[in-house]
Amino acid sequence: VRAADAAEYASQDSVTDTAAEGDGDPRLDELPERLRQRVVHLVAEALPVVAPVPPSLKRVAAFAPARRARLGGATIRDVLAADEEFRGRVGTQVAARVPGTDGLDAAAVAWLLRDEGWRDVVADAVRQLAERDDERARSGAEVERLRAQVASLQDEAKAQRADVEAPLEQARADNTLLRRRLGETRAALRAAETDRDRATHELAEALRRESSAAAAAEAERRRLQSRVDELTAELAVARRDVRSGRDAATVRARYLLDTVVEAAAGLRRELALPTVEGAPGDGVEEGLGATDAARSTSNPVGSAALEQLLALPRARLVVDGYNVTKRAWGTATLEAQRSRLVAALGPLVARTGAETTVVFDAAESTTRSAVPAPRGVKVVFSPWGVIADDVIRALVEAEPAGRVVVVVSDDQEVARDVRRSGARAVSADSLLALVDR
Repeated sequence: VRAADAAEYASQDSVTDTAAEGDGDPRLDELPERLRQRVVHLVAEALPVVAPVPPSLKRVAAFAPARRARLGGATIRDVLAADEEFRGRVGTQVAARVPGTDGLDAAAVAWLLRDEGWRDVVADAVRQLAERDDERARSGAEVERLRAQVASLQDEAKAQRADVEAPLEQARADNTLLRRRLGETRAALRAAETDRDRATHELAEALRRESSAAAAAEAERRRLQSRVDELTAELAVARRDVRSGRDAATVRARYLLDTVVEAAAGLRRELALPTVEGAPGDGVEEGLGATDAARSTSNPVGSAALEQLLALPRARLVVDGYNVTKRAWGTATLEAQRSRLVAALGPLVARTGAETTVVFDAAESTTRSAVPAPRGVKVVFSPWGVIADDVIRALVEAEPAGRVVVVVSDDQEVARDVRRSGARAVSADSLLALVDR
């Protein structure tokens, strides 16, 4: 832009000097660019009314007004430079169409018509254009300086912005992190408050239920205590009544018993009966090789139905050994089971006086270990190939009808067979409960 402006200023200076010296008229191509373009534009607008039109411009004259100067400008310049007559005719038409008040239009009309003083008009227009160009150049320089200053300020502001943005971004990131942590903390706090409220409610409900249960329990305790007091009073009355009736029954029973005993003694004397030695089952037991029993005694520990049954005169007790021990002490060795059962029967036999035999199964064993037994307890092992159940059946069948025989076994077949033979079958739990007492 500056190079084009310098060339234009040089052209303007040459036109001014030429006009001043009068050496010759300035040619169109020697005029400043803007003045030259204005001349071509004015000629293009007046071209349709000029007659005659040079042949080279007839086609240009047919163009639209906006396209004549743009498309036929070069042709117009060539014709103006070569045809003085056409220049004069077109100048007259241009002067009629242009008022001539504008300096640039006045200079264009003066160059076309070449009237008196036209050179001064052209020179003044050229000078004004030069001054305007100088002013524009100065303004452009100032604009460039201001642009450079603005660019420098923008660079400085950008650098300062970059220096500020890094801490700002860090602060924003820290703020975001703190906000997230604050949100998490608030959420945790709300959850904790919810848990606390729920726990408080549950505690209050539990206390309420506990209070209600305690009140109900206290009421039930008072009711039961009242009932116990009533039953205690009733029991005391019943005991007094039973004691009175028992005393009378005891006297009658003792009287009858003494009568029976005296009658039996008299009958034994009349018949001269010898004293009975042994028992019906002795033959069976001797055939099994019963061992001698050790002697021991124990204090009685109360009474029960089984104990009363065994306390009857000349009662007989037969125990299925392993059937009882494996129910009570199944994890112990067989030797320990035998010893514990035999030892437990000692106090029972001492209290009741029942003739007692414990049968252990040895059908598949050739050894017969000696088992120390208390007084009144016999221990036998079944022979080789014979199970203990068959030995128990043989002992029961050897007893006379009418004798009290009690068999302790949970084997249902054994219980059924001994009942058929007149014995009473008792479960192992009954015997174990009795010896525990």
